[in-house]
Amino acid sequence: MAEQRIQKVLSDQGYCSRRAAEQLIAEGRVKVNGHPVGLGDKMDPDFDKVSVDGKSLRIVRKRQYIYLMLHKPRGYITTASDERGRKTVMDLLTDVPRRVYPVGRLDKDSEGLLLLTDDGAFANLLTHPSGGVGKLYRVTVRPRATEQQIVEMSSGVVLDDGVRTAPAVIHVVTDEPGRTVLEITLHEGRNRQIRRMCEAVGLEVVRLKRSAEGPVKLGMLQPGQYRELKKSEVSALRAAAKQGKAAAPKEESGRKGPFPRK
Repeated sequence: MAEQRIQKVLSDQGYCSRRAAEQLIAEGRVKVNGHPVGLGDKMDPDFDKVSVDGKSLRIVRKRQYIYLMLHKPRGYITTASDERGRKTVMDLLTDVPRRVYPVGRLDKDSEGLLLLTDDGAFANLLTHPSGGVGKLYRVTVRPRATEQQIVEMSSGVVLDDGVRTAPAVIHVVTDEPGRTVLEITLHEGRNRQIRRMCEAVGLEVVRLKRSAEGPVKLGMLQPGQYRELKKSEVSALRAAAKQGKAAAPKEESGRKGPFPRK
């Protein structure tokens, strides 16, 4: 591990805040390898010994977790392994140095943004039922969706298991004979929810692609490719999950101008 400022080491180890650590150093209460230190001095947490008021501080190395975004292609299942020998998203991550696990799911026939990590706390935060991280999907349905069908799905529909879905925000991207392309934002994650919502109102999903999750967007990432999330993206996802209704569009319902009708 590279050398770090001593106040940062104390802060990272949870001993005190960085400002409090600076005060301890200024008061001469901190030593490294038995020698008093000053503000701006550095230490190597892997080799040096630090003490405060004569008591040694045990350095605990923080695990460096992996946070990935994968553009899941159609035809792959979202699981770590499959006893039936089907292609899984893990087949696309053979060069990742540690085992990661999917955060949530996309069914075999769906594509788009899928998060993966080895940080269990992060995954639980994003998938907890109380979390409100909005997920944006582009969905092609047939036949052409009517305004009434859009309104029904926006307001919440009863699925085949008797459960009513939460309200969704829906916008029409393309409206033409025989097909409609929708953008749907959900704040819950029931199994195959969009397909079942569409089925409940008499629509068939032809194509389904997740393009964003909270503040994180798929962008130009190509099918089968993945990249590491930026630290700012991980922090933004955590904040979004904790807020409960993160990244939700400002409209109160999906009915506001759903169709560009004449």
